Amino acid sequence: MNKYTSRIALLVMLVALGVVPVMAQMTGIRGVAKDQEGKFVTDGVVEITNNDTGRKISVKTNKVGEYSAIGLSPGTYDVALTRDGKPVDAVAKIPIAMGNMQEVNFDLKKDQAKAGPSEEELKKQQEDQKQNEKIKGLNAKLAEARDLEKAGNYDQAITLMQEATASDPSKDLLWAYLGDAYRGAKKYPEAIEAYQKALAITPNSGVYHNALADAYAKAGQTDKAIAEWNTAAQVEPANAATYYFNEGAILTNAGKVDDANAAFDKVIQIDPKKADAYYWKGVNLTAKMTTGKDNKVIAPPGTAEAFNKYLELDPSGKYADAAKQMLETIGASIQTTYGKQKSASTKKQNP
Repeated sequence: MNKYTSRIALLVMLVALGVVPVMAQMTGIRGVAKDQEGKFVTDGVVEITNNDTGRKISVKTNKVGEYSAIGLSPGTYDVALTRDGKPVDAVAKIPIAMGNMQEVNFDLKKDQAKAGPSEEELKKQQEDQKQNEKIKGLNAKLAEARDLEKAGNYDQAITLMQEATASDPSKDLLWAYLGDAYRGAKKYPEAIEAYQKALAITPNSGVYHNALADAYAKAGQTDKAIAEWNTAAQVEPANAATYYFNEGAILTNAGKVDDANAAFDKVIQIDPKKADAYYWKGVNLTAKMTTGKDNKVIAPPGTAEAFNKYLELDPSGKYADAAKQMLETIGASIQTTYGKQKSASTKKQNP
């Protein structure tokens, strides 16, 4: 019987007796590597360094992120994961005893969560905090400027808003507030420039076009004011009645009664209950009254109707007495039910 046959016979005998030979235990390090998204690192290299001898070995991760290094001597090891030659993660001072297969896993997603925000995230957080503090400071200046304007301290408000626009010229609201301060101080050219800068940032703001129109009007540039009010009405139809009314008012003041009434007609079409539009339309019509051969006043068609409509909508309004006087001047009667309702009420109270 040769040696090979003898070994087989011995093994068969041991198995028959229920004795299983103990396999030698391996000494080493193994583990799995996953990236920040929880996916297996298939292109990683794990470098294992013996702290005692300085001996270093490198093993690659497989298609499921696994790596292993066996046959290591007992001792303490540093284990580092690299990708494309760049360090990714590391674990230091891993103790390895004889017959011990130590498991060292790399989970970059969990490690990142434990480590807290990254350097880029921290930088963004700091920038956001600075921006929030800046906005808070600007809001405080806006509130202070508005209080100064209410108190009539326009020059101080201008200085404050100049500082605000210099701090952040990209905010349209800051330029609009500066324009308001200039307009309050009757510095209309400066107000116009400030509103134009606000509109350069937010061109579709009816509020800004309205403010710019007012500044133009007060600077004596009526045509430009009219153009701005028309634009305001177009970009913000919800408030078009207000913008056309402002247009009608400035045209009335300029003595352009036909153009003014064209604007008031637009107001009435949009908002038939806008009482003041009827009153000023009536006023403009009286500017075209004539006198007949009998020296009686002849009012243009629609004059009496305009004043009566005003009294119907706002019988106790600030122009009520003036409207009644105008009706008396043109020899027209009050056609609303306001007077009758008042008389009926009086009779009930005083039978």
